Amino acid sequence: MSTPSSAPAATLADATAADAPATALADAPTAAPTTAHRDAAPSQSDAADGTAARRDALLRAGAAYVAQWIGFQHELRGVPGIQVAIRHRGELLLDEAWGVADATTSEPLTTGHLFRIASHSKTFTATAVLQLVERGTLRLDDPVSRWLPELADAEVGPVTVRELLGHQGGVIRDGVVADFWQRGLPFPDGAEILRMAAEEGRVFAPNEHFKYSNVGYSLLGLVIEAATGRTYGQYVTDEIVRPLGLDDLGPEWDADRADEYASGHTAALQAGAPRRVIPHVDTRAMAAATGWFGTARDLSAYFAAHAPGEETLLSEGSRRLLQRRESDIEYAGVLRHYGLGFDVRDLDGASLIGHSGGYPGHITRTWLDLDDDIVVSVLTNAIDGPADVLATGAVGILRLALAQLDREPGAADITGRFASMWSVADLVDLGGALAVLHPADPDPARSAEVLEVDADGTLRMPARASFGASGEPMGVERDDAGEVVSIRLSGMSMWPYDRYRYALATEQPSELLKGMAL
Repeated sequence: MSTPSSAPAATLADATAADAPATALADAPTAAPTTAHRDAAPSQSDAADGTAARRDALLRAGAAYVAQWIGFQHELRGVPGIQVAIRHRGELLLDEAWGVADATTSEPLTTGHLFRIASHSKTFTATAVLQLVERGTLRLDDPVSRWLPELADAEVGPVTVRELLGHQGGVIRDGVVADFWQRGLPFPDGAEILRMAAEEGRVFAPNEHFKYSNVGYSLLGLVIEAATGRTYGQYVTDEIVRPLGLDDLGPEWDADRADEYASGHTAALQAGAPRRVIPHVDTRAMAAATGWFGTARDLSAYFAAHAPGEETLLSEGSRRLLQRRESDIEYAGVLRHYGLGFDVRDLDGASLIGHSGGYPGHITRTWLDLDDDIVVSVLTNAIDGPADVLATGAVGILRLALAQLDREPGAADITGRFASMWSVADLVDLGGALAVLHPADPDPARSAEVLEVDADGTLRMPARASFGASGEPMGVERDDAGEVVSIRLSGMSMWPYDRYRYALATEQPSELLKGMAL
């Protein structure tokens, strides 16, 4: 199975991808994309019972913890930089950045730095194709040779537009020689793509296997040009980017904005090893497969335009066609799904669509939760960047927050990060529900515990079958001023995180950490 990302499958890290963030959490409503969003205002029933306000408060609490968790993951993993945006119903809830834009200059990464979002490009190309289908310009069952007569006698000539969109055309992934992925040669131009398709293109018969293909999507870019009489870049800018009013999203490397791009970096071959900067290049005729750039903020706004009820870019029928499961891909015991240009995933019952991206030095991932109209976009600037892990983990945190919707809100007066010899634990206020999450976990929501409160106010781990301390109380020690000195989970003392780190740097940590000795 090929990984749904433009980067070479053999080298892609994660796409299946005191440290202050550059900007603060968006705690006041922020301008949404220019599209009118179906659910921008609460329904009458929601407004009547306060459900909409409660959901909003829970999601803001969840987004606030996502920022804390990703900041910890950034330090833990040693990734040069991470940029994250979260939207709900089009509204920006989080827009932050951590780390550096360039490891050699230590330039701080900001939310305005541009990233190469690579195979996210396929979602734009698929959107463009469905626009043209809606207008009667293209048909999904058109053979590619109808628009590219150079392929009339080639084995790939009969492959249809729909088969290319769903990676069911059996077309070669990147070509026999694909060292352009490591800058060993330029990305192919249009003539070279046509040569590769004609001479090397067929690997399987159409619909024999799901076969991820950047060459196939490059052909779709050429089809769009032939059908519209415009360059690929002109068409998608006019028909996708401008209708959304987005300034930091585009189909190809823009040399005039070179200083705005975050540098790409090689993977770390061992912990703490230095990284090399990977210069940006033009992807030429592969732009339709991998050329796009953007910020997490603008990329999340684009994905919000694919939410249910949105018709700025496509009709509801066309969106559903892109987002339905076109292919089931099972490999190594893992079942995955792909639509037409979009990843499709079920996450614990939540319906997600999105895409990952792998470009030399940048690994990225975006998810749109169709059930709750939440977008999470995570961009990283290293080949081993954990974008998929972070984006999926963030969705889990937001859904954990929403799971508290029916819980009676309470006062959570003990929050913060605590550490012991064994672990780091966060006490998080999720809209009045106090939860224990472990920020070192790649999926902290899955192991989270929402504490129960006894009649006398004692905090207690939930009662359930467990290998842990289920049903046991959480102890709290305070000083004379009422400040929390330590907590006790599973019978072990844990101290405020900064105090614990400071103590470990001293010769006798036990003098500050009563209950632990080294």
